[in-house]
Amino acid sequence: MTRNELRQFIADVQKHQSEFANVEVKAARGGTPRRLHEPLSAFANRTDGGVLLFGLDESRDFSIVGVGDAQRLQEEITHLASDMEPALRPHFLVDEIDGATVVAVEVDEIPAAQKPCFYKPAGLPKGAYLRVGNTTRQMTEYEVFGYLSNRGQPMHDEEIVPTATLDDLDAGLLDGYLARLRQSRPGAGFLDGPQEEALIRLHVVARDGAIVRPTLAGLLMFGKYPQEFLPQLMITFVQYYGTTEEEKTPQGARFVDSRRFEGSIPEMVKQTETYVLGAMRKAVLIDSVFRREIPEYPQEALREALANAIAHRDYSAYVRGSYVQIRIFADRLEIQSPGGLFGNVTVENLEEEHSTRNARLMRIMEDMHVAENRGSGISAMLRAMRDANLEPPQFADRRTSFLVTFHNHTLLNPEAIIWLNQFAYRQLNDRQRLTLVYLRQHDQITNSDYRRLNRVDAVIAGQELRGLLQTGLIEQHGASRWTSYTLQVSQELLLREFLPLDEAKILAYVREHGAINNTECRKLLQVDLQRASYLLKKLMAEGSLKREGERRWARYRLA
Repeated sequence: MTRNELRQFIADVQKHQSEFANVEVKAARGGTPRRLHEPLSAFANRTDGGVLLFGLDESRDFSIVGVGDAQRLQEEITHLASDMEPALRPHFLVDEIDGATVVAVEVDEIPAAQKPCFYKPAGLPKGAYLRVGNTTRQMTEYEVFGYLSNRGQPMHDEEIVPTATLDDLDAGLLDGYLARLRQSRPGAGFLDGPQEEALIRLHVVARDGAIVRPTLAGLLMFGKYPQEFLPQLMITFVQYYGTTEEEKTPQGARFVDSRRFEGSIPEMVKQTETYVLGAMRKAVLIDSVFRREIPEYPQEALREALANAIAHRDYSAYVRGSYVQIRIFADRLEIQSPGGLFGNVTVENLEEEHSTRNARLMRIMEDMHVAENRGSGISAMLRAMRDANLEPPQFADRRTSFLVTFHNHTLLNPEAIIWLNQFAYRQLNDRQRLTLVYLRQHDQITNSDYRRLNRVDAVIAGQELRGLLQTGLIEQHGASRWTSYTLQVSQELLLREFLPLDEAKILAYVREHGAINNTECRKLLQVDLQRASYLLKKLMAEGSLKREGERRWARYRLA
């Protein structure tokens, strides 16, 4: 971290009067604060880590008060960091601001294979912490288990279902599965032997003493009715009336529709996809003599998100009582599955990193053409949303669950285009303009969000975000790998009506500069004197502008 980045963090905290997910503030005026192992653990377990700022007092509006003894503070934090498991190596930066000493402690994220980081004297789970929003809390037993299971390959999908037998599997599905494998793997000799032996090698079934029983993966994929043994391994669907769960219908109902889907995974996915598509609103497209209905959300995006939720959810005993949930609101579609992301996969690298929690189940789903690996599934979702002129889905890893959110608003709708025309005189490319519209709908954007929205690499995203920053239309928060950007201009629609582009440019220029004359208008629009005069008079006649002065001294201001 540089001194400029440190001062950026301090400015953000003071401006918003708040700590952040990646920043915690301590005064340390009277010595080293207690219980620092909590934020050290939380930041080490957090994607991209975090920063501890010492020398700011939250009770005094985060004003700079300085630390009492910067040298001792660093020594004691270094000692405390060595008591963490694994031991941490924090980075220190000491700066003098307005005569007061401020210390920044940067804590790096540890590798997934070493999580969770915890305080050794307290042990697990008491010594392990998570950062949630701008607060730190102790991990639950399930969250600790989730991190520990990430260190190796979980095998919950290969576990025997103790009360099920071969008779609980659909013989027709099994025959079709083996036939498909024989066709795709002609050299696999074990597929030509006894069916039972082939299914054991494929981990569809396993021996339980003298009895052959289905594995969890086998029962879920080929079971006649898996919920007889695992009642909560199903999919639920709820359609709400408004944009929150609290809004009620005019008749007072909490939701418009609800349903649950059971059966084998292929059955559940097919039934759910069909039903949810039917529940969506439709747009009608007349193509020649044919009438075509276009669903609110692309079918391919729904299918991929649904298949991923089933394939990559956590099937451990901790959450076998939880189910995949689909929720439709007036403005969005949500799909939530139990368990966070697995392995080295994060929200930022979903498209590049591939790691499968349920390797056996995933292989069978691929063989049965129910799902693809996570990377291609995510790419298919993004492509489907772009092709429908909708913004990319949002992904949220909550550690105990994973949430995919599709929004139904088209970014470049007529109102958004009118709003965007206010900045038409700015030297922006189409990707930067799309980003401004995105920020009208969302609180912030990061480099990874920009890449996903505009299909560019990290270098181009960084360059173009800095270009937007220089225009003054967006504002930067944080620094280094924690940088994010927010909209600096009003989200409200300032133009009263849809205006041609040239007229919109003139009004936007006047709003920013206070006035415009004919020469400035010609330069802005790259037009001749006659065209500039016509447009200025037209805007006067419409009541949008008023003139001050005459002839070559005339200037035009907002009416």
